[in-house]
Formats: sequence, C-alpha cells, structure tokens
Amino acid sequence: MEKGKLSVKYCVLLPIVLIVTVFLWVAPSGFFGIDGLTATQQRTIAIFAFAALMWIFEIVPNWVTSLIVIVGSLLTISNRSFAFCMNTGDDSIFVPFKTLMSAFADPTVMLFMGGFVLAIVASKYGMDVTMARILLKPFGTNPKFVLLGVLLVIAIFSMFMSNTATAAMFLAFLAPVFASLPAEDNKGKVGIALAIPVAANVGGIGTPIGTPPNATAKGILENNDLTVTFGDWALRMIPFVIIMLLLAWVLLMVLYPFKSKEIKLEIKPSEQKTTWRTWVAWITFGVTILLWMTEQLTHLNANIVALIPLAVYTATGVFTKEDIKEINWSVLWLVAGGFALGYALDGTGLAKALVTSINFSAMSIIVVFVVAGLICYFLSNFISNSATAALLIPIMVAMGNGLLNSDNAGAFTAMGGQHALAIFVAVCASLAMLLPISTPPNAIAASTGMVETKDMTKVGLIVGVVGLILGFVWVTKLFPFAQI
Repeated sequence: MEKGKLSVKYCVLLPIVLIVTVFLWVAPSGFFGIDGLTATQQRTIAIFAFAALMWIFEIVPNWVTSLIVIVGSLLTISNRSFAFCMNTGDDSIFVPFKTLMSAFADPTVMLFMGGFVLAIVASKYGMDVTMARILLKPFGTNPKFVLLGVLLVIAIFSMFMSNTATAAMFLAFLAPVFASLPAEDNKGKVGIALAIPVAANVGGIGTPIGTPPNATAKGILENNDLTVTFGDWALRMIPFVIIMLLLAWVLLMVLYPFKSKEIKLEIKPSEQKTTWRTWVAWITFGVTILLWMTEQLTHLNANIVALIPLAVYTATGVFTKEDIKEINWSVLWLVAGGFALGYALDGTGLAKALVTSINFSAMSIIVVFVVAGLICYFLSNFISNSATAALLIPIMVAMGNGLLNSDNAGAFTAMGGQHALAIFVAVCASLAMLLPISTPPNAIAASTGMVETKDMTKVGLIVGVVGLILGFVWVTKLFPFAQI
C-alpha cells in the first residue's frame, strides 16, 4: 500500500473513527432518542459504529476489525465482561459470552468452510473448468455475455437453494473464468466477482423458498389467513428479479468494463491421473449440490450438507492436510465478526428497541412502507437477513391488522395491504449488500481477493436503492399480492 494512503488512514481516518466511537459510548442516553436505552445497548451502538466505519474505510484488514468487534463485545457487553462494565445501574441485558464466541463456529461459517473445500477440490481435480464450460457455454466467449451468464445462472440456482450454498458453489466454477482473464483486466475481474453476491441475493427473491425472509413472510401471512402459493410468488417476483439482474448487468459493465475481447476456458491437462479418488471428488460434489437443491424435500439444512464433502474428502484422502492451508481463514473470521455483531444487536435488545421506538401508526401509508423498508435494509446490512425479517415482518403484519381498522384502510388495501408490506420487507432484506459482512455471498466475493469494500458498497448501494424503489412500486402498484 502507498505510504500516503497509510498516512491518511492512520493519521486522519482512524482518529475520526475513535472519536465517533468514544462519543457514542459516553454521550447521554437521551442523545439517541430511544426510550429506555440501556448501557449495553448504547455500548452496542458504539461498537456498531466502530465496526461499520472500520469496514468502510478499511483502515485495517476487515477480518482484523471483526476480531476487535468480538473481543470488544466480550469485554464490555457479555455476561463475563469487566466487573466495572457489569455495574450499569439499569436493566441492561448482557449477551452470554458463549453466544458471542459461538460466532466462530456459526453454522453459516461451517457452510463457508464446506464451500471452500469444494472449491479447492474442484480446482485440484480440474472439475471447476469442466463445470464452468458446461454452464457458461450458451453465453459464448464475449466477456460481457459471460458476465450476463454468471448473473443468470447464479440467480436461477439461488431461487431453489441457499444463497450461501449457491455462492460457495460458484466460487469453484468461476475460478477458471478469473484465471482466463489477463492480469491487466482487473476491472473485469471485479465485475465478475461482484456478480456473485448481486445474483445470489437478488435471485433468491424469485421464489418463496429462495431465501429465509421470503419463507418468513409467506409463513406469517399464512398464519394470518393470507395465502401466498409458490406459483403466486414466482409469477410476480421472477420478472422483478430479471429486471434487477439486467440493471445489475449494465451497472457492472459500466463501472467495471472488460479490456479482454474473449474468455476462453481451456481445460489444462490434469496433474493427477484419473483414479478412484477422482470419482469420489466428482460424485461427492454432485451429491452435495443435489442435496442443496432438494433441501425442501430432504429437510437437510444447507449448513449440514456443506460438511458432507469435508468428511468424505478428508476420509478418502481427496482433501489432505496440505489442502487445509488453502482455506481462506481470514474470510471465516470476517464472517464470524459480522455474526457476533448481529448477536450483540439482538441479544442486548437494541434491534427491537430501534424498531419499536418508531411510531408507525402516526405515519401515512407510503411513509410506513418507506420507513419499514429502510429499517429492514439498514439492519440487514449488519445482522442476518433472516433475523431482520423474523423481527420486522410480524410487527408489520400486526400493524397491518390495525391499519385495516383505521381511516387509512382503503389506501392501505389499494396498495396491496399486508401482503405487500410483508413481501416488500422481505425484498428489502435480500437487497442489503453494502459490506463484506452484510451477506454470506458478499463475504464469498471478498474471499476472491479482487473486491475492495468501496467497490462492494458502491454497487450494493446502487442496486439497493433501485431495488427498494422498484420493489415498492412492484408490490404495491404493478403486481399487488392482495389481488390474488
């Protein structure tokens, strides 16, 4: 890194981050405008701001910030904090220290590990090039259309299997695509790397099983006797996904144009002879993908499935102790920090306090939609979209029941009613992709080493803003679910 950039980061940006953090830590609780704000919640706000600014400015490597967040949380807001931190004099809730430390072994972190193992084995046995050629062949060799192919193929898979599993799988497929581009085509590589989270996050919106927030919205609506079938959802939301993917395609081509005129995926002669281990590698890879795609039938969680190749490959010698060194441990620690921050927001009650402090009943219908969407979008960038949806959607549906008995009932029904509100919030959760810790697919893109946080934030913000506006119009005006 250039010396000037280091000086700016450590002499200007770092002091700003520390000043903001200390101010938020010691400011009077009334400054935040949240009734009943506790000491642990205020400390969490300070830790939250520190993490966000450090991730955005990248003053230190992102995984280092994650470790600082975990250690800082353990020392100040856990039930094993410093003694002086425990004496708050209010109703502060302290997060169990085991919960914070479990972030290192969160099920999604294990899914990441399984994905990395698949990628390493795929490269080792030449599977990655073969699969990439099969999936991307219909899109030719022009880099622009290969990028479109990456977006579409990842999005289709994300409609029927875990977004994280899809991104982990395509990390292996795209390795030869990156390798085929010359070193000077850095922008093109960034564009393809960013296509992973954009397609995985947006693609999941297309079906009710595509991502947990969708399932949450569908389930809570049905608990309130508001039916949404698989077909109803898919017919309305897949066109939305296609439009968003085309917009993302144009955006990535404009921001990260290719220098290369052609992408040729050449299968190099394998350094290893075809043996029974080769067949184990292929069969296990195929079974893993099949289990990911049939999660609704087998009821095997995607995180559990990700450990199957790890067990099979190590037991058969396909994956050796030398291969373990190739696992991107820094990304696993980065993701762990994001989960720990989510546990802190949820465990101290801060996330719920932020939501309940807003008086939705005093707002117009449009403002209700906008504020609910923005809150969901904001929270989902820092805690899991599943947790955000589980927190917000029940509140929105309950509030919708109240709106149906108010003077605004006609306007609310005309905009799609509870269907529109719940599904819009679910869409907002999926569009949150500003930082490497915002979603697992983002972290997987960061693991390529080609994407800086500023690139992810720039693309994530544009896709998010466009998606929020289009999503609102889509579910309230163009294809309101209440008219099922």
